[in-house]
Amino acid sequence: MAVTTLAVTKGVRTTGTGTRRYYPQMEGMRAVAALGVLTTHVAFQTGMVVRPVVGPVLGRLDLAVALFFALSGFLLWQPHAAAARGLAPEPSLIRYVRHRFWRIWPAYAVVVVVVLVLLPEAHTTDPVVWLANLTLTQVFVPLSLTAGLTQMWSLSVEVLFYAVLPVLAWLLVSLRGKRARWRPAAVAGLGTVALAWGPVASLIPAPDGTEPQNWLIGHLPWFVAGLLLAELVAWRSSGQPMPAVLRRLCSVSSHRAVMLLVFLVAYGLACTPLAGPVGMGELSAAGFATKIGLGAIGAYAILAPLALVDGPFRFLASPVMTTLGRWSYGIFIWHVAVLAVVFGLFGIIPFSGSFLLVWVITAALSVGVAAASYAFVEDPIRRWATRGDRAPMLPETAESTGVEGNMPSTPPISDDFGR
Repeated sequence: MAVTTLAVTKGVRTTGTGTRRYYPQMEGMRAVAALGVLTTHVAFQTGMVVRPVVGPVLGRLDLAVALFFALSGFLLWQPHAAAARGLAPEPSLIRYVRHRFWRIWPAYAVVVVVVLVLLPEAHTTDPVVWLANLTLTQVFVPLSLTAGLTQMWSLSVEVLFYAVLPVLAWLLVSLRGKRARWRPAAVAGLGTVALAWGPVASLIPAPDGTEPQNWLIGHLPWFVAGLLLAELVAWRSSGQPMPAVLRRLCSVSSHRAVMLLVFLVAYGLACTPLAGPVGMGELSAAGFATKIGLGAIGAYAILAPLALVDGPFRFLASPVMTTLGRWSYGIFIWHVAVLAVVFGLFGIIPFSGSFLLVWVITAALSVGVAAASYAFVEDPIRRWATRGDRAPMLPETAESTGVEGNMPSTPPISDDFGR
């Protein structure tokens, strides 16, 4: 049943293109994830990861990438899950591809050019390095990850997920209507099978300088955590009867205290040798599978209450956090280059243990650069890319957002771009 009216309900917008929801708390959580990635890189560069207890806790914040991936999976899979249950028409592939490109590449290309031209330790004229970085194929091209851009391996993985997502939606196209009850199981099964990639990757004769564990299939369970959550949200929104096991899963997933406990247990285990070493240590096949599995559980535990509970989420949905969330992409793509500059600019010796000082300076500068990136690159391009797609969405009420007046007059990034 396609929605053809314009309405505003609690946290939901329906327009001529279907039902969509803006989650301000997800925007705030995106900021938390970006700062988590920044923190783990500062911890590594200052030598904090070798400290007992606090070292593994800070080092394992690399699982913030799992949160980013799960967020993308959840936000981008929502239209497909809703379409499968008759809540909205099937999303446009052309529109999806266009928005993905304009959301990700322009701001990213600016970073690549600036870093490869101006950062001394990254400066290069090697066309292979330039091409691999500009095309986001670093995970497949040997020795193409360079100083100031090392974190981009995860963006390379995410972009490949963007390409695979429409194919996955097509493969599940038969699971609609009454057959849609099998979709959560199919999605969960995909993530479970992908956990076996660790042992398989170790058998692949990849060239030196590439790591098959970092290919998309190895991190697919992190995306699947978000896909599964999107399926549950769509099923519950449809009002259709749910099997007892899924009703129970939704009930448990809606309980904030329970999900917090699940996250703490998963993260605590991830900080142990079970999930392999933190930092640059080599991961065994078993350690890799454990890390990926615990990351998927932890990401789901964080996001599930945000999607299944109406709120309030006063901190995450606050103006400060939602603003940082809008700047989070810039924080992510710029912070490693900023960190490299901080050491030289302030005369700080790498691996010297000046964690707090380096973190404060790096975070402040990264947020500033990210704000400029959003104002002068990301937002103008977003507005240009979305012009004429649909009428502006009506603002949410304070009750539905937890923050009065934080809804922009144009569609928010988390709705349209999923990152």
